[in-house]
Amino acid sequence: GVVEACLLHMLKRRAAGFLRTDKVAALFTKVGKTCAIAGDVCKKVQELQQQVESRKNQPNGQEPLKRQGSTTSKTPVLTPQAIKHIWVRTALIEKVLDKIVQYIVDNCSKYYEKEALLADPVCGPILASLLVGPCALEYTKLKTADHYWTDPSADELVQRHRIHGAHGRQDSPSKRPALGIRKRHSSGSTSEDRFAASAREYVESLHQNSRTHLLYGKNNVLVQPKDDLEAIPGYLSLHQSADNLTLKWTPNQLMNGTLGDSE
Repeated sequence: GVVEACLLHMLKRRAAGFLRTDKVAALFTKVGKTCAIAGDVCKKVQELQQQVESRKNQPNGQEPLKRQGSTTSKTPVLTPQAIKHIWVRTALIEKVLDKIVQYIVDNCSKYYEKEALLADPVCGPILASLLVGPCALEYTKLKTADHYWTDPSADELVQRHRIHGAHGRQDSPSKRPALGIRKRHSSGSTSEDRFAASAREYVESLHQNSRTHLLYGKNNVLVQPKDDLEAIPGYLSLHQSADNLTLKWTPNQLMNGTLGDSE
């Protein structure tokens, strides 16, 4: 939205189109006639818009059942906010938004008035430079309406932790402390602060979620699954979301990667 506001600032009428209500679309279409990169974005946006129209014509109840990334639907479902900014959004995901803005800045006299932001000799190039960073990112995990289907599983989070902590595993897993941290017995608060930071990183690596907040965690909490089984130590954590609280418990064997053939 902010990028669109900059692109529309004092845009010439003939550049925006006299009869076009979507001025950003008119600008991209006109730039695409002389800029090949913008032309490719125009083609991809037109394809996305056709897919959106085809989804609207489908019977209700079919599309929401499809998971993102499934073989039946290769393109993600666009939210109304994404459709509203589909031109800038598509150029951003394709990592060419900075190049298109730089091209517009270099040829600003064709599209903008003299007092426009992109026609300014300082502000125009600065805007193009600021977009280099966002265009270098991979937007492969955008939050959608079906984000509960696409969030990482518990097994994947455990594997991430194993990869992250592999360089520090020199002793056997059974002899390591439950949290996989070696506490230095030196005097002072530096060791304690480092221990607390390591523990916090460990917990976040296993329970990362952009929609929940970790309130409390405690290790070596005993849980007895059945009456005829011994109590199993594990990690207990309390999480808060927008409308509820969730209590989670993970066995120490699973967290340490020493579960083996145990049930």
